[in-house]
Amino acid sequence: MVLTTAAEDVPSDLTVEERQELENIRRRKQELLADIQRLKDEIAEVANEIENLGSTEERKNMQRNKQVAMGRKKFNMDPKKGIQFLIENDLLKNTCEDIAQFLYKGEGLNKTAIGDYLGERDEFNIQVLHAFVELHEFTDLNLVQALRLEGPLIPCPRIRSQ
Repeated sequence: MVLTTAAEDVPSDLTVEERQELENIRRRKQELLADIQRLKDEIAEVANEIENLGSTEERKNMQRNKQVAMGRKKFNMDPKKGIQFLIENDLLKNTCEDIAQFLYKGEGLNKTAIGDYLGERDEFNIQVLHAFVELHEFTDLNLVQALRLEGPLIPCPRIRSQ
């Protein structure tokens, strides 16, 4: 015969101690099931946060790439305004080395615009020009080979002074 309690069925042939032990086991089981459910909920929450973090990073990268593309377009139309735009949007540091590196990579930049920027007589532009030249590798090249390296069109007065 089985006795029925408010919680669950208890076999009638159990001693008081066994019934008490069974009740403890069932209570512990409920606690463990609740812990398992809580852990599942936490895992789902963390997975959701990770997913949102990834999409947030992707959005930031997409926004940054759009701003860089806009900066390149501005640079190709007016080099000074393009550089200023990139600096103002924290896409480029206002150092001659960073600007020279940006120009050296030249991705999507008009070579004539690069030459116009480097050919400016402004002291900062001259420092950028020096940093830009330092980025090129001229080792083991004769003068003709070095001059034939593909690069920006720098106005002649600037080249003569270098």
